[in-house]
Amino acid sequence: MLKPIDADAVIRAGGAVGEYPGEIHEGVAWWFGACLVVTQKARRIAVAHDGHPITAEFAHRFYRGAANAQHYACSVRFLGHQTEERLLKTLAYLNGMPGAMLTANGAIGSPMVHIKLFNSHGIVLDDDNGLSEIRRLIAEDCVPIPVNAQAKGTIEPWHHQLTEGERA
Repeated sequence: MLKPIDADAVIRAGGAVGEYPGEIHEGVAWWFGACLVVTQKARRIAVAHDGHPITAEFAHRFYRGAANAQHYACSVRFLGHQTEERLLKTLAYLNGMPGAMLTANGAIGSPMVHIKLFNSHGIVLDDDNGLSEIRRLIAEDCVPIPVNAQAKGTIEPWHHQLTEGERA
């Protein structure tokens, strides 16, 4: 692992939480994308961020990790700048797929970054439904990598605006 983290301290509260830079870095987002796909056995996921410049970069790394996770050939729906509510409605609209919401708050020079993970039912991951396995994979430097070029997934922008009748 090139830039290790304190997995027990950072991987909590439904995903990863840490001050950037310092406790968390962009590579963590790649690891989380790959680990979410593998632990949830996902062929499709959706990713959104809060529009903060740091979370936009973290989201970019996250969906790259997800698209490169082992043999899953995961299709990543990238929602861009959205609210968590919109992400959850989109997850439901797309027939239940895992997802991630990336946010940042606090001081400009050292914001707290939160990568929040959801299972296919829109429930935040915890130690009982996948988060402990992600923590283990990262702590043991076993982050999933692609097995071959044919196993690489795709990244697709999602521009669909849900109407009132399409809400979950």
